[in-house]
Parts: sequence; C-alpha cells; structure tokens
Amino acid sequence: MTTPSVPQPEYWLRGPLPEVPPLLQPVAHALLQARAEVQAALHNFPDHLLPVRPAGVASVGFHLRHLAGVLSRMQAYARQQPLTDEQFRFLAAEKDGPSDPETTAALVQQFSEAVEQLLAMLRTTPEAILTEFRPVGRQGLPSTVIGLLVHAAEHTTRHTGQLLVTARVVQAGQAAYDAGSPSIH
Repeated sequence: MTTPSVPQPEYWLRGPLPEVPPLLQPVAHALLQARAEVQAALHNFPDHLLPVRPAGVASVGFHLRHLAGVLSRMQAYARQQPLTDEQFRFLAAEKDGPSDPETTAALVQQFSEAVEQLLAMLRTTPEAILTEFRPVGRQGLPSTVIGLLVHAAEHTTRHTGQLLVTARVVQAGQAAYDAGSPSIH
C-alpha cells in the first residue's frame, strides 16, 4: 500500500536555503516557487497552444521566453556586464518566438535553467554589495544589485501568474472546441 504524498508548503515556508545569503532568501524562494508552479501547470500543455493569445493577451510561449530572458538580463546588469549579442537576439525573439518550432518542454526547461543560473548567482553574491549602484539598459537607469535581484523575482512571479491564467484559459477553450461547444464554433 502506498502512502499518499503530503503536499509541500510553499518555498518561503520551507526554511532557509543552503548557501543563499539571508537577505537574498526571499528572492530564491520566489524563483523556486514560480518554477515549481510553471512545471506543474504546463506538465501536459500542448505545444500547438503555445502561441495562442486569448483576448489578445500575451501567449504562454511569450511568457516562458520572457521569463528566461528577463532572468538572464537582470543577472548581467547585477554583475555590471553589458548584454551580449545572444541576449539581444533572445530579447528580439521573445515576443514572436524563434522561427524553429518550439515545445512546451523545451521552453519550461529553458526557464528552469535560467532560474538555476540566478540561484547560483545568489549563492555567490556577498550581502556587502547589495546596495551598490548598477546601471540598467542602454540609458543606464539607476538601480542597485538588490534592486535588480528583487525585480527579477517580482517580475518572474507577475509573469508566472499571467502565464498560469492564460494556460488555463487556452486549455479550457481547446477542451470546449474539442467537445463541439457551440459557443466556440
């Protein structure tokens, strides 16, 4: 007889993460929670629905690409590095996607890897530099290391919420269409 699994509490209620400085724990918790929610919600999401934009909102595919891209860019800014040509190409492809067909699994994996890269950065970021100035973007707008890292987490959670709602709406629309609902035809 198997024991039913007990659901885990959200990441912020699981205690401190090893090697992550105390002031950066909330950033790490938010990123891990977003990644877990995206992975769970999109486990069986059909690839052909990635570009669907119900009521003109951003597609699931856009959100997944944007999540990975923003995390990469915030990391570069926090390290006081210019964006690479690859990051600029990725930014340009976020809205419409690359010309190659995409899969949900590949986009979720890409986001997961971006989260992991930012978590690795958090583990090596000394708290002493968190208030240091960092210019953002071509205009060099003012921020700090902690400002960029908190924004990475906040932006990720906001887009995750939008992605989760869009995915449910798109899947419900597809299910209604498949069932022959007269409101869809």
